[in-house]
Amino acid sequence: MKTTLTLLLLLLNVIGSFAQKDSLELGNRYADDQIYVTVSYAQFFDQPTEISKSNFSYSLSLGFLKDLILNKQGSISVAAGVGYGFDFFNHKLKVTEMNNTTAFTSDDEISANLFKSHNLEFPLELRWRTSTANKYSFWRVYAGIKFLYNLSNTFQFEDATGTTFKYSDVSNYNKFQYGLTLSTGYDEFNINLYYGLTPIFNNSTINEEVINSKVLKFGLIFYIL
Repeated sequence: MKTTLTLLLLLLNVIGSFAQKDSLELGNRYADDQIYVTVSYAQFFDQPTEISKSNFSYSLSLGFLKDLILNKQGSISVAAGVGYGFDFFNHKLKVTEMNNTTAFTSDDEISANLFKSHNLEFPLELRWRTSTANKYSFWRVYAGIKFLYNLSNTFQFEDATGTTFKYSDVSNYNKFQYGLTLSTGYDEFNINLYYGLTPIFNNSTINEEVINSKVLKFGLIFYIL
């Protein structure tokens, strides 16, 4: 995992150093290639009825987006990219794994019920902005879809006796996910939203109720030229 992240960071650094400078040489028809960093508050939604709202949870991500201009002014474009994301949830759903079978229960006596995941991200955006090749403070609205491939996931909780249980890469976890994204703001201050469209678990139930838990993230995104 550390090797993968190191290589990704080096790649983003090299691409980010050259892509924007080269594109600005095109004059008015410029590209807005960027490294992005997001910091988000995260929650599960569409939870089973007996599972209460999660406690404080967060998400971090880092990646690179390549811009492709659609008009002469450079105000409309599409962008595609690649990145890395980390999710941390303090949640209420008890997840256990035995013989490649995942079980889901509700247990008010467990504590420190945590979920962590590492993902590859593949964002695709349709972009509108008021910038020019020489104007760097501008309004933007970027809407799109983000695809996720899970590299690893871990569910961990502590029972009433203080014993810690930890399960990694549970079999029912949905390794391929996607959701809608929206980034909007002015200059360096931009709000970012991710609305998951796919459940995080495949073919899973709790007390005969289908588990359709999805991820919602709301926070800030920073673009580095």
